[in-house]
Amino acid sequence: MRRKLVAGNWKMHGSLSLNEQLLRELVLGVQGLECDVAVFPPFPFLAQAQVLLDGAALCLGAQTVSQHSFGAFTGEVSPGMLKEFGCRYVLVGHSERRTLFAESDDLVAAKFLASRESGLIPVLCVGETLLEREAGLTGVVVERQLLAVLDKAGVAALGGAVVAYEPVWAIGTGVTATPLQAQEVHAAIRGLVASYDAPIADGLRILYGGSVKPGNALELFGQPDIDGGLIGAASLIAKDFLAICRAAN
Repeated sequence: MRRKLVAGNWKMHGSLSLNEQLLRELVLGVQGLECDVAVFPPFPFLAQAQVLLDGAALCLGAQTVSQHSFGAFTGEVSPGMLKEFGCRYVLVGHSERRTLFAESDDLVAAKFLASRESGLIPVLCVGETLLEREAGLTGVVVERQLLAVLDKAGVAALGGAVVAYEPVWAIGTGVTATPLQAQEVHAAIRGLVASYDAPIADGLRILYGGSVKPGNALELFGQPDIDGGLIGAASLIAKDFLAICRAAN
């Protein structure tokens, strides 16, 4: 049985005072839950979060990472640096990184491999745009993004990693893929990995990301191949995020 994971991506939101209030509420609220829960603050707040989450049943993650361990890469942050601040997870290939910052499939794969080699758990984000969905290219796009990682890192690197399917057209729009639409893509992802290694595919946690709310979380998480969620806006509101976590419990 795969243990569900709910991950809160704060994106470029937060302040020292707001973070403290939110994290204190979350630390109390996740006690006793049987799912894993993680938050992904912006880089400047990782030190604050590390202190507030010390000993808590709430994991810390980062929103992106460099594929390099060190060097003259101004503005970049290495996997080793993230580990020093207590990060367990890191997002790689989020759609906003792909579209706004032109991260290619090859670059995402390199970041995935660097994260794995450092001991971080990468959350590999894949998904299609609205134009690609309307053109019937969802399967082609998701397969291409996954194969880039499989070709560079090998299927064994997916053991213990996480994949997040996030249809770009459903992120922050209020439009959510129906549970059946999401399940179809999740099943295809698991099937592709199974064609390389069935046991790894069976244990792979695949999250859904795209306007997940307290009102739709239970039905989404009830699908056989959906193992939790990558949550955006709702992760900034303690009562909403905790309600989603309870739906995964």
